[in-house]
Amino acid sequence: MSDYLWFDGIPLPSVWFEKEILKNVCDKFVIRDEDTVILTYPKSGTHWLVETVCLIQSKGDPNWIQSEPIWERSPWIEGQRGYQKLINKEGPRLITSHLPLHLFPKSFFSSKAKVIYVIRNPRDVLVSGYFFWSKTKFVKNPESLTTYFEWFLKGNGMMGDWKNHFTVAQAEVFDKVFQEKMAGFPSGIFPWE
Repeated sequence: MSDYLWFDGIPLPSVWFEKEILKNVCDKFVIRDEDTVILTYPKSGTHWLVETVCLIQSKGDPNWIQSEPIWERSPWIEGQRGYQKLINKEGPRLITSHLPLHLFPKSFFSSKAKVIYVIRNPRDVLVSGYFFWSKTKFVKNPESLTTYFEWFLKGNGMMGDWKNHFTVAQAEVFDKVFQEKMAGFPSGIFPWE
């Protein structure tokens, strides 16, 4: 996985991320009370949600959405361009991120910011991720769905392991549902068992 920048055990495409920016996001970035954060694991419907929230914020008027690119309306906090835009932006900010909770800005935990967290079925995330990453040149091409599935289970996909993107409470609920739904399958199929 040499095409990745590893940060605190999480693989990120080296083309988009820098360690210094990620450290600043975690330690120095200030989440304000009036901010709204869209937080998702990659390929979980992030762009659809940003578009929906932007329409809500503009009271259904599509002019803002049609005249300003999505990365300007809701910058990615973990990217250099988004980080710079967000630290200089005044007023309420709409922020997008794929960062797992343990890498999220420490200031968030003492703020009153609103967070919309989207969880998508991991099978759908897996298939969407495979087709997306196999058509880009940003990271090593998975070559087959089987290879990508192995990467996904080992946490070598974008932003690490899908399940470890959860909070402890979410992981506990997932474990309960997973055990109920997977009763009868051989044990040891998934690395989080």
